[in-house]
Amino acid sequence: MQQGTPTIIYEDNHLIVVNKPHGWLVHGDKTNDLTIGDWLKDYIKKKYHKPGDVFLGTVHRLDRPVGGLMVFARTSKALERLNKLFATKSVKKEYVALIQNEPSSGSGTLFHWLLKNPKSNKVDLSLTQIDGQWKQAVTNYKITGSFKKYLKVELEPVTGRSHQLRAQLSFIKCPIVGDLKYGSKTKCMDENIALKCVGLSFVHPVTKEDFSVKIENIEWNV
Repeated sequence: MQQGTPTIIYEDNHLIVVNKPHGWLVHGDKTNDLTIGDWLKDYIKKKYHKPGDVFLGTVHRLDRPVGGLMVFARTSKALERLNKLFATKSVKKEYVALIQNEPSSGSGTLFHWLLKNPKSNKVDLSLTQIDGQWKQAVTNYKITGSFKKYLKVELEPVTGRSHQLRAQLSFIKCPIVGDLKYGSKTKCMDENIALKCVGLSFVHPVTKEDFSVKIENIEWNV
C-alpha cells in the first residue's frame, strides 16, 4: 500500500537521492500507480522549469513494500558511471529491519545460493550451489536492539540479489515483520514490510569525492 510522500535527501547536477516511502513502485506495473521515477521527473521539471522530457536514470531498485534511500542519475554520464559502481559492488548499502525471532548468533554473515522463481515471484534458497543458475547471496547482519516485541537488525548486503534480505532472513527462521510472502505471521498496519534502506556510500560518479547519505530516524508502522 502506497504511503506518504517521497523526500529529497540530496541533489546536484548529476544525481538525486530520495527517501522512497514504503509501498511506492520503482517500475510501473498493471496497477498504473505513480512510480518514484515519475514523481522525481515531475519534481525536477517543476523546480528547474525544464521544458519537454526530463532525463532520469534508474540504477537500482527497492521492492514495493520496502522503503528507504535510492539514488537516480540526472545525466547520461552519471548513469553510466553509477551503473558501473553498482555492477562492481562499489556501493555500500545499509538496511535496518524488524524481525520476529532471534537468530542463533547476534551477528554474522549469511551465505546462501539463490534462484528466482518467476511463477511465484519469490526466490528459493540453498546452502549449496545446485547448478549454474543459482547465484550467491551474501549478507552481513547485526542485532542492535528492539522495537516493541521485535528485534532490530542492521543488514549490509555484499551481493545485490532480488529479494535477498527477505529470503535469507526467512531461511534462518527470522522473517521480516509484515513480510507474509516470506513467512511473517504479523502484518504491518500499512501492509508493507519493516525493512528500510538507511544508508548509501560510494564515490561520486563525477566529482570523484567520497559520498554518503544516511537516515537516522526511522518510523515503523507496526
